[in-house]
Amino acid sequence: MYLLPFLARYKLRVFLALLFLVLAAATTLVVPYGLRQLIDGGLTAGDDERLAVIRDQFLLLLALAVMMAVFTSARFYMVSWLGERLTTDLREAVYANVLRQRPSFFETLQTGEVLSRLTGDTTLVQTVVGSSLSVGLRSSIMMIGGILVVAFIRPTLVLTVIAILLLFILPLMLIGRRVRALSRASQDRLADSSALASEILNAIPVVQSFGQEARESRRFDQASEVAFRTAIRRTRSRSMLTALAIAAVFGANLYGLYVGVQAVMDGRLSAGTLGQIALLIAIIASSAAVLAEVWGDLLRAAGATERLLELLHAPGDPPQGDADTGDASSGQSSSGRRSAVSIAFDAVAFAYPSRPQPAALSQLSFEVAAGTTVAVVGSSGAGKTTLFQLLERFYDIDHGRILIDGRSIHQMSLMQLRGCISLVPQDPVIFSGSAADNIRYAKPAADDEAVASAARLAFADEFIRALPDGYDTFLGERGVRLSGGQRQRLAIARAILADRPILLLDEATSSLDAQSERMVQRALDAARSNRTTLVIAHRLATVQSADRILVMEAGRLVESGSHQELLALNGIYAKLAAMQFFADPRAMATAAVSAD
Repeated sequence: MYLLPFLARYKLRVFLALLFLVLAAATTLVVPYGLRQLIDGGLTAGDDERLAVIRDQFLLLLALAVMMAVFTSARFYMVSWLGERLTTDLREAVYANVLRQRPSFFETLQTGEVLSRLTGDTTLVQTVVGSSLSVGLRSSIMMIGGILVVAFIRPTLVLTVIAILLLFILPLMLIGRRVRALSRASQDRLADSSALASEILNAIPVVQSFGQEARESRRFDQASEVAFRTAIRRTRSRSMLTALAIAAVFGANLYGLYVGVQAVMDGRLSAGTLGQIALLIAIIASSAAVLAEVWGDLLRAAGATERLLELLHAPGDPPQGDADTGDASSGQSSSGRRSAVSIAFDAVAFAYPSRPQPAALSQLSFEVAAGTTVAVVGSSGAGKTTLFQLLERFYDIDHGRILIDGRSIHQMSLMQLRGCISLVPQDPVIFSGSAADNIRYAKPAADDEAVASAARLAFADEFIRALPDGYDTFLGERGVRLSGGQRQRLAIARAILADRPILLLDEATSSLDAQSERMVQRALDAARSNRTTLVIAHRLATVQSADRILVMEAGRLVESGSHQELLALNGIYAKLAAMQFFADPRAMATAAVSAD
């Protein structure tokens, strides 16, 4: 039922798959009738007619075999196509919805868990839809068709068989529910081990530097053993389900065969009819055995589907607003201009959903004039990074307003809002691709000259050309082949190429040495040109030239002014400056460079 919306897109192929499935099953059910004709018509005919009758019947059986092969092949192709297509559509839909999730979504769900569902669960669904489901439907049709044919031949016999089968339905349903629950639990435990492996592999330098390889190996072993034990419990219940189903059907059909043999001995049934019934009973029994196996697969797939649908139906980004959707790669502001824009926070209050107390921001109000640079400083936990997350609507504010050029960001589509913002984070993200691909990420249609121009402005062109393949050099996962300063300059080049009116700098130089910091600072100066810039910084020497500095403490704005004005206040900023400039030689060196 969960997958019907996906299957509904391909009605014609579903119809063809069902048609070929029914034809293949019907052809199989006709074979026992051919056997009956062979026995009654050929083996009991006179000598003159026997050879001709046997030849005709064998030709009929051969024709049925060819038809069965053609219909089965067509059914296999159509159902396999549907399985692959449905799985691809489901994976794409789930992944697209995951990309729309807010950061709070990933606070409770590990990335490895998401990857496990996108890979392992979808593969399981594909196996069931593309194979097991088809076999199950075919077996169901043959079993039901076989029972109906036997009912036509000997109605009283079938009634007895059905009565015996009904006695086993309730136990089968109870065990089936347990198998489904255990299947879901098994997939969850497997995902836990995958999430653990993903986390550790992403932090392998830290693991090795602290010599924790053996410990992490044991943790993974323990998670894998838990997954194994859960899988064995599922398999045990599933084996009971299979045994019960096979015993029920074979018992009922053997009883029917016993009654048929007695009817032949009493002269109430022909030998050919008994052969037909015997073959039909074999078809019914084998179909029931296959159904028992398929039922277990379907229950397991149901658990996997539920896990996927949790991701598919997870609420994503907030409503898009009432504005027309803009082009995220255009670099235009909400009013369609490329010039800088103003930013205003008006009595903004916010608390993170996962930790409502204390509030991250309280009645915060300030304005950033178009084309100016405003720095935000304060101790850790003051709420600096929260400003950026709210401005990009990764979270929605609880009270107040956030305005861009006098317009509430809630009146803008997310594409339009984020299309006028570039972010250079403290830990820049470098994708597994070339240097050019990473710079071009914000504007995929940019040509090589635009990429190189952005790199030159970010002082990255020289080191990129020194790489083995220049701009086409593969940088490795997370840019492992680059230094911290090189990664940062690459991220700045990306922001420059995006050419958006608002630039957000989140501790862009905090982890760099003095020489790298100086080069990155020059790149940032180039990136800020004709843009409205918000800068988060712990190192005050890097923000002395800002047009205005905001000092935050416990989610509130406590001081505001230029560097000199804040020093004259002799407040929190002055104390921070005194500690940094007199205790950190690198800060004094940077301050001297800035003064130059």
